Amino acid sequence: MRELRIRVLAGVFVVAGVLSWAGARLWNSIGTLPSVPLAAPVVLALIAVVLLSTALSLRARLKAQRERRPGAKGVDPLMAARAVVFGQASALVAALVAGMYGGTGVFLLELLDFPARRDQAIYAGFSALAGFGVIAAALFLERVCRLPEDDDQNPPGAQPAA
Repeated sequence: MRELRIRVLAGVFVVAGVLSWAGARLWNSIGTLPSVPLAAPVVLALIAVVLLSTALSLRARLKAQRERRPGAKGVDPLMAARAVVFGQASALVAALVAGMYGGTGVFLLELLDFPARRDQAIYAGFSALAGFGVIAAALFLERVCRLPEDDDQNPPGAQPAA
């Protein structure tokens, strides 16, 4: 399984942000821009909490397994792989959503004189922050599930094996 790259996440975030900003400008010039839902940051924060709790649970179980504690509950490799895939997918979607709400929020900064648009700008900002929380939790989960052999095979500065 390939490790998620921060460059890819940053690229998705920037492209989504620019397109969202341009789309919000166009939509607002044609008609009324749809509102930013209040549930967006809440849902993203819940996903971040689920990812973080999964990572902490797996980390504790892996640590107990490595220390060979009696009664330690092992980690099924397939379950760990599924958790990593869920984390990677969540990080990619969160980068897209955070970019979308970030771009919309930047556009809404021009309209802070209107109370409704000010609230939407705040919701968009919190959504972008919650998206970054999802990305951080997903990267932490990926790091927790990394195999110890992964670090030893390609030391820094060495050429990858063909």
